[in-house]
Amino acid sequence: MKNIPSTFALTAAALAAALAFGTGIAQAQDKPVQLKMSSWVPAQHPLNPSLQAWADDIKKASNGTITATLFPSEQLGKAFDHYDMARDGIADFAYVNPGYQPGRFPIIAGASLPFLFANGKGGTAAIDAWYKQYAAQEMKDVKVCFAFVHDPGTFHARKKITLPTDIKGMKIRPATSTIGQMVTSLGGTNVQSSAPEARDMLERGVADAITFPWGSIVLFGIDKVVKYHMDVPLYVTPFVWAMNKAKYDSMSAGQKKVIDDHCTTEWAEKVASPWADFEFGGHAKLAAEAGHEVYKLTPDQLNAWRQAVAPGEAQWAEGVKKAGQDPKAVMDSLKAQLVKYKAAL
Repeated sequence: MKNIPSTFALTAAALAAALAFGTGIAQAQDKPVQLKMSSWVPAQHPLNPSLQAWADDIKKASNGTITATLFPSEQLGKAFDHYDMARDGIADFAYVNPGYQPGRFPIIAGASLPFLFANGKGGTAAIDAWYKQYAAQEMKDVKVCFAFVHDPGTFHARKKITLPTDIKGMKIRPATSTIGQMVTSLGGTNVQSSAPEARDMLERGVADAITFPWGSIVLFGIDKVVKYHMDVPLYVTPFVWAMNKAKYDSMSAGQKKVIDDHCTTEWAEKVASPWADFEFGGHAKLAAEAGHEVYKLTPDQLNAWRQAVAPGEAQWAEGVKKAGQDPKAVMDSLKAQLVKYKAAL
């Protein structure tokens, strides 16, 4: 009889372990995993605390077996290289702007077509829910955790831009390759640079204008060199939070489940929302700055913009066809998600 309690305890422990394995619960005895997370925006950018909070929740959910260190400000590599950094394991998670590599990711580029997104919060939920059906095909070298967007951006320039014809002859730093195509079609010249390099290009006169979200104009010091701000939700930039596949595969079943539980549309919106609030707040900041003009477009001016940028969707569609997808189905799916999450213009 004396052996019964110990036998029972062993049986119960074995049962608990089996249940934990079967349900994918991270255990304290799981091999410790240390994640390197790379963000190319400066340390004070509102995205970074959100990514850190996301990582802290993973630590808690994994019983302390998954910990992470965030490296902001391009410490692990240039902004342009972040997809390849996630692919190659230079970073275990990387903040990727697919638009920094024109033509490489044609499907997600559709989200940066002008006049689609009304806001960043619902817009993030919409793009993540939409892109989950294409991510494994288009970004097969990595595990896409989630997709997100910033609050809509616009033109910020040294001179006032009101009509599409004003772009002719201007040198503009576009946020994405899709916006770059729009600039070219309107007679402007694209000047490529990552966000951290943009102020220097504008200061040196290499660029006359930039497409950027509002709060970041102040954060990156670009408000010191551009004074005119077109108050219209022109575009958003799609981003992905990408994971190195080998790192994911090296985890236990329970640890993988923790990661999967943090790669949801709900988490995408939770991570992106503080940034969306920050960018939206930039409108008031710039309007209050001496020497700055924040201006609305008339209905006729807005209509001229819509007509001028419409051919860009056909150009985008060609790239999607080459990727083996039906562009109408892809765009209809995105627009349906934008309506669902109350983020459609």
